[in-house]
Amino acid sequence: MVKKRRLSSSSDEFVASDGSANDTYQPVPNSSRKRQGPKKLKPSSSRRRATRTAGKDDASDTPGNIDPGVAYQALPHGVSTHAISDAKPLRKSLLEWYANVHETRGMPWRKPYDPALGPEERSQRAYEVWISEIMLQQTQVATVIPYYNAWMTKFPTIRHLAASDIDTVNGLWKGLGYYSRAARLLSGAKKVVDELGGRLPNNAKDMESKIPGVGRYSAGAICSIAYNECVPVLDGNVHRLLSRVLALHAPPKAKQSLDILWAGATSMVEGSDRPGDLNQALIELGSTVCKVRDPSCTTCPLRQWCRAHTCQNANKITSGANDVPDIEELCSLCEPLPYPANVTSFPMKAERKKAREELDIVNVIEWRPSGNSDDRWFLLIRRPEGGLLAGLHEFPTEPDVPMTITPTAMSVIPAALLSSLLIKPPRSGVERGHSSDERSTISVPSVGPSENDKSRIVKIRPAGDVVHVFSHIRKTYRVQWVLLEGGDSSPPPLVTPNLEAKGESLPKSRSKASKASKQSNSRGKNNSMPHASSATVSQVLAQAS
Repeated sequence: MVKKRRLSSSSDEFVASDGSANDTYQPVPNSSRKRQGPKKLKPSSSRRRATRTAGKDDASDTPGNIDPGVAYQALPHGVSTHAISDAKPLRKSLLEWYANVHETRGMPWRKPYDPALGPEERSQRAYEVWISEIMLQQTQVATVIPYYNAWMTKFPTIRHLAASDIDTVNGLWKGLGYYSRAARLLSGAKKVVDELGGRLPNNAKDMESKIPGVGRYSAGAICSIAYNECVPVLDGNVHRLLSRVLALHAPPKAKQSLDILWAGATSMVEGSDRPGDLNQALIELGSTVCKVRDPSCTTCPLRQWCRAHTCQNANKITSGANDVPDIEELCSLCEPLPYPANVTSFPMKAERKKAREELDIVNVIEWRPSGNSDDRWFLLIRRPEGGLLAGLHEFPTEPDVPMTITPTAMSVIPAALLSSLLIKPPRSGVERGHSSDERSTISVPSVGPSENDKSRIVKIRPAGDVVHVFSHIRKTYRVQWVLLEGGDSSPPPLVTPNLEAKGESLPKSRSKASKASKQSNSRGKNNSMPHASSATVSQVLAQAS
């Protein structure tokens, strides 16, 4: 039976797993292993998804991930190929290279280790490295540098950060994405100040167990750099680098693969008197030299020990000690390589699951006292504190609606949302506008009785789609502009039901909303509907016009 798998188009799919693998790699028993020989696949004119054959008769000699247009070969090698027996010469060469490049990219958080620092100064270094490491998760160095500098200006110590609030932190984080990282930094800082005496833990074990959002990789990076602890790191760059040094061609996210790579990273750092520099050198080498598509092998300080480089030149995988391993020592984890193999054949391409499709209806709800008024207010609500985009503000949104939703179905959404957000929901349907765009207004059913003190929906205008791809979801945000008018000289008051009982995101309370700033053309009023910033207003108007 054939099982299909989709492969990533890039080998740079591993993200630093801040968690440890439980399974350890063991060779399969001799009785259950067959020796593999080169196998060449017949090219096909039509390309299809990669396959894995699970049949009894040919399971041992069929490549696990194949492209019909590419020939594959199985290169027998021993399990010792995937281990570093003597790391000293590698460390020496790597640190000599790093001494000449460590300042090249101008990273403000990268400083030499100073053994003369006291506990307080080392904790401060740990804070600086912690901030940089969290910012660098799935973000490029050039992007992070200005954010880091601004952050350290605003929050020079962990106590300054702990005294702040999520809105201030998110404002400083704006543009970096993955806002949950900022929230975890804030909660971690508060915990350090409240429970740990204002100092980050000085060892990786406590760092990982006590600080929110810090896993095995981050703990290793922080503690090796700030405290000179001999603990390894394995981010995406080091994963790729060690996969090539060790010629590991196995599923990159499998626990057995990660065990081997963590063991390799541990071998590199154990016994080093400069573990922080060594870990930073590994990361720098993977990022700038051992790149995904165009590795600069001629300038690599580890080329002499790189088994992927040997495989590229000699078409064989070897540890250097025994070119033809005993059958008892054969590696059973690696899968067949493309033929001919080269450095970029490693690591093995990761499987990528197709992101699920979701459609959200975003309602940009604007209120005006009257049709010709310049006093304009926009309704924002805060998302739940957990999950996607946790704790951020958004326009009222109906999430995950059917992809086939009709305009008529969309037109009733604003009224339904407002019935739970406003103390006095809007009273009547939409009136037809005068735009030349036939889609500019949509009639909706009336909501509630027609008291004179209630506002009413007078327009619903489509504003287009915005597509954003998260790591696991492809979101389409279908935006519609909703115009409320009348009711009073101040915006409609908001309801504030119990958040936990309702289990949903709610608007700010009257007391908080009254502090929100109004756009420049508004006149000072103290109301319960929060104002968007002028930047947000201009973006919304641009979409709605």
